[in-house]
Amino acid sequence: MKRKTLTDKSGEVRQLTRRDIKKFRPAAEVLPAALLEVLPSRKRGQRGPQKMPTKESVTVRYSREVLEYFRSTGAGWQSRIDEVLKEWVIQHKS
Repeated sequence: MKRKTLTDKSGEVRQLTRRDIKKFRPAAEVLPAALLEVLPSRKRGQRGPQKMPTKESVTVRYSREVLEYFRSTGAGWQSRIDEVLKEWVIQHKS
């Protein structure tokens, strides 16, 4: 039986099937020991360390005008409020 490659003629990875995935082997079986030593050891589904400082979730009440304005600017409006507040803090530090 001919083994089906995971890439097509252009080198792109084709869509994997259940049969393909069943043939996968654990990394410990196929990777060199030196590489396994430097890879992070996490449990399945466990997140790695935060790349950026984490934000704190709080409940804040803003005026309707402020919310309408920022929401009208589209996706990411909460982050834009955060940026405006950061600028204010920088300008008003004593």
